Amino acid sequence: MLKKRIIPCLDIKDGRVVKGVQFLALKDAGNPVALASFYSKNGADELVFLDISATLEGRKTLVDLVTRLSKEINIPFTVGGGIQSVEDAQLLLQSGADKVSLNSAAVAHPKLITQIAEAFGSQSVVVAIDIKKVENDWYVFIKGGTESTGILAIDWAQKAEALGAGELLITSMNNDGAKDGFALEITNAINQAVSIPVIASGGAGSANDFVELFTQTEVSAGLAASIFHFNEVAIPDLKTLLKTQNIPIR
Repeated sequence: MLKKRIIPCLDIKDGRVVKGVQFLALKDAGNPVALASFYSKNGADELVFLDISATLEGRKTLVDLVTRLSKEINIPFTVGGGIQSVEDAQLLLQSGADKVSLNSAAVAHPKLITQIAEAFGSQSVVVAIDIKKVENDWYVFIKGGTESTGILAIDWAQKAEALGAGELLITSMNNDGAKDGFALEITNAINQAVSIPVIASGGAGSANDFVELFTQTEVSAGLAASIFHFNEVAIPDLKTLLKTQNIPIR
């Protein structure tokens, strides 16, 4: 079994890390460079950096911030937000990112996944999928979770893989910020429907939520934000707990 990864997520707005509940009511969570450095030194396996307002505001990810972050950390680093072209991806990768994350742009221009994968390798392309349960089905939402696509989550996950994505980041909007656990059933269903690594996001409220995630699904990684940013769960303590449950970790 592959070793599981623990990934803090830094949602960036106006140069600061923010965190909300179900993508709303954002509050400040700190300086991104300081947080990235802290996580790098304290057991995080990777980081995800999302400029969450880039698509809505129609601007590019903060490249200078990416450059500063890359100098502070020695773990893999994914960057997303406002990437609309191969050139955008290239700039971020040259600025220090190990991977780029596509979300709304991938839905609008699916070929972009293939183009970036062909230019830099599938391992550099993460397709982030924001999903929300509407009645009995899970659908893909874009533009910071503000717009439904009408596309079923599993269908889009499989298409993203076919187009060249090397990894999927699945965020349940229903669970986001609620701190009552990951959306295990749909996350597991998506993981079983694809052959590339899946990162689960949305809902982590305790270390035990990661135990449930890794024992009840076969996802590759668990991602969280507020419980790490606000010192509710320390990554070294989380990893110690996972070891006691015989869950393979890095």
